[in-house]
Amino acid sequence: MRKLGIILAAFALTACTVKAPLSLQVVQSEMARNPEASYMDGQEGKLKWNYTTGLELKAMLDASPEALSYVDAWYDAIIDSTGTIYKYKKSNYSTDHVCPGRTLFQLYDITGKEKYRAAMDTLYSQLQSQPRTPEGNFWHKAVYPNQVWLDGLYMAQPFYAEYTRRYVADSLQREKNYGDIVLQFSTAYNKTFDPATGLLRHAYDASREMFWCNPETGQSAHAWGRALGWYVMALVDVIEIIPEDAYKVQLKGILNNVYKALPLYADKETGLWYQVLDCPSREGNYLEATCNAMFVYAWLKGCRLGAIGRREEALKAYDSLLSTFVRVDEDGLVNLDSCCEVAGLGGKQNRKGDYDYYINEPVRSNDPKGMGPLIWAALEREKL
Repeated sequence: MRKLGIILAAFALTACTVKAPLSLQVVQSEMARNPEASYMDGQEGKLKWNYTTGLELKAMLDASPEALSYVDAWYDAIIDSTGTIYKYKKSNYSTDHVCPGRTLFQLYDITGKEKYRAAMDTLYSQLQSQPRTPEGNFWHKAVYPNQVWLDGLYMAQPFYAEYTRRYVADSLQREKNYGDIVLQFSTAYNKTFDPATGLLRHAYDASREMFWCNPETGQSAHAWGRALGWYVMALVDVIEIIPEDAYKVQLKGILNNVYKALPLYADKETGLWYQVLDCPSREGNYLEATCNAMFVYAWLKGCRLGAIGRREEALKAYDSLLSTFVRVDEDGLVNLDSCCEVAGLGGKQNRKGDYDYYINEPVRSNDPKGMGPLIWAALEREKL
């Protein structure tokens, strides 16, 4: 696997010298930087079924057939001949572990490897028994009971929709699944909506028991940029997948509501957004790359799908995304700077989700959670 990665990296370094669309340049840069996919998120040769790696690999495969061998090498190594995913445990009921399964739809179409179909069946089986809040939303993970994070809508719903469209033969079950998906988007919107700003808070706890939540609303304290970024990406991806217009209408309405509020909290100079969305002028806040890549991608794709308007504003945001965060280094490789590395709630770290927490999490360049959406944003721009 590593030998293949080194060969691809050498090819990518050469290819980067040739003028290419930005989406392809990012793919080539990432293959050049990382001898194999595990290096993209710091695993350095160790296999880990990780949504971050899976996210970027899907974007790479979407952008270029040149990435097929690179992408397939990681999935082929982490899924054995029976379709068993390395160290995956259904009992963890982590929506994060559903997300990397999205790439398997394409890989199965291209390679015909039955083990990929078996792995997809396993992930769908998880969703069929995933614990839910009283309102019907999937728990984010078993270790976060009754908690719905906006992140989790992206982790689970696009896979859920794609699997249903492709492989659920029973028409009644298909309709039930589509209705369930729309209900989960709608409920998450209503439960995290902040009427004072029009934005969505990072998460809510249906039990109202977590120390980080408001005991009356169950909401976390702030609207975090990347959480809302995950949510809007999930919306546009599912709008593209679900065939029935009746469901799409509801999702489009939610998408438009989000993009009515977002411009009110954009930076006046760049038109971009901050790490903590609802505190744009507060000391210590900063323009953060991953949420902006997500917002721009979802906006451009929403325009292409006819789900949302204001295309010229979306194009301006794309140009600002590039001028603010994207840098070409001395080796000719494309970099994305100012990426928040991680943020969450609760857990062993007792993350409170207050303002100081969000602005003090580590920042890095070329985080997969930004590189994947950057590739997709570039692809959408290239389609216009």
